[in-house]
Amino acid sequence: MSCNVGTVDRVIRVIVGVVLIGLALVGPKTPWGWIGVIPLVTGLIGYCPLYSLLGIRTCPAKQEG
Repeated sequence: MSCNVGTVDRVIRVIVGVVLIGLALVGPKTPWGWIGVIPLVTGLIGYCPLYSLLGIRTCPAKQEG
């Protein structure tokens, strides 16, 4: 599992994740706000499984193998 999410992409994911979770806590109490956990986690670890499936890579790091 190598990094496939770039720095800007990671920052945006973390911000979107925190905002969505915050809306679930303070705003309308719907479970849809908890979808923010997905971008938050993928932003923190730097790996997105969907990017791997689609062959997308925003991280400038050299690929392994």
